[in-house]
Amino acid sequence: MAKQNPKNRTRNKERSKQQFLDAVGNILKTKGYKYLKVNEIAATAGLDKKLIYNYFGGVDQLLDEYIKTQDFWSNVKNENSELEITDGGKEFTKQMLIEQFDFVAVNKDLQKILIWRLTEERTSLRKLTEGQEKNGELLFKSITDPYFQDKSEDFRAVAAILVSGMYYLNLYSEVNGSVFCGLDVKTNEGRSKIKNALKMLVDKTFEELK
Repeated sequence: MAKQNPKNRTRNKERSKQQFLDAVGNILKTKGYKYLKVNEIAATAGLDKKLIYNYFGGVDQLLDEYIKTQDFWSNVKNENSELEITDGGKEFTKQMLIEQFDFVAVNKDLQKILIWRLTEERTSLRKLTEGQEKNGELLFKSITDPYFQDKSEDFRAVAAILVSGMYYLNLYSEVNGSVFCGLDVKTNEGRSKIKNALKMLVDKTFEELK
């Protein structure tokens, strides 16, 4: 019996891993997180459930990898902390928040994950929060903390409100209506108004704290 080419074996493994990741997303969107069980995932992927343990180590590890691929802040590259920034991170902050706002709007999988995180305590979801905090801490310490110094926590408090607000507006517009404070979050005009307000708030925060 001929041995399988190692390159083909690697490609098959990566293809199967992607099928499992896609299956998780499919289940999350169509059935909900309660159905993310090993048998359901394997059946949706059309693969043997043993491969979940072979490739990921278990369902929790599979969910860890899936969540990591979907989250915006978990994928903010570390090199961003090494950018040459001369304004204390003001423009960088605007860019990141607007990118997050747009990213969540089009990523239905992440929307489901964010709602899931609010309703169930799970190791995979806790790791998502920890990963976000780790990346955020890297950006704060290397960019904004040195600029604001003793007022760095005041800036972090404002950033917390802005980040959570961007999440909420997107989730709100997907569930029970897209109009919030008279602005339609699903229209280009409404989203543009929110982005302009976001820029203004960042500008005002930098003026006030510095």
